[in-house]
Amino acid sequence: MCSARSKPDTVDRELKLLRRLLRAKDRIDAAPHEEWPVARLAQVSGTSQAHFARSFRDAFGIPPHRYLLARRVERAAALLRDTDLPITDIAFQTGWTSLGTFGRTFRDITGESPGALRQRTQAAPGDLAQVPHCFVSAAHRPDLKMAVSEKRRRENGDTTPATETEVP
Repeated sequence: MCSARSKPDTVDRELKLLRRLLRAKDRIDAAPHEEWPVARLAQVSGTSQAHFARSFRDAFGIPPHRYLLARRVERAAALLRDTDLPITDIAFQTGWTSLGTFGRTFRDITGESPGALRQRTQAAPGDLAQVPHCFVSAAHRPDLKMAVSEKRRRENGDTTPATETEVP
């Protein structure tokens, strides 16, 4: 009889944790331009930093930092596509403090520089006014299943897996 009681308790705890994780994810979505260190997100979700980071990755498939990067790049791509704002202004509006970091990260994630994406999307504009914004955003969402540094390493031809240094 104890095992029957523990199973619903576990499910209830997992649902409560998921709700708290979704609260933190919603905060990122509402303000991706803000600083979101794990400590702040853990506080929003009411968990420890380690538990939050582990639980977020398990629940959503990517670590919180990669999720934040994806939202920032997604927003930057939309601004590049839909406005004539200077790239520098877009970088700062989407949360980067360095134009160089913005350009390198944007290129690593999307495969093209911010300027190249702007030229390509403005050269052949489609009639996206008829398509709901959520569909356009989902279609242009960057794929961050692996760390940017790992992606960069693979593109440079390094095929050795990243491992921890071995202690003799």
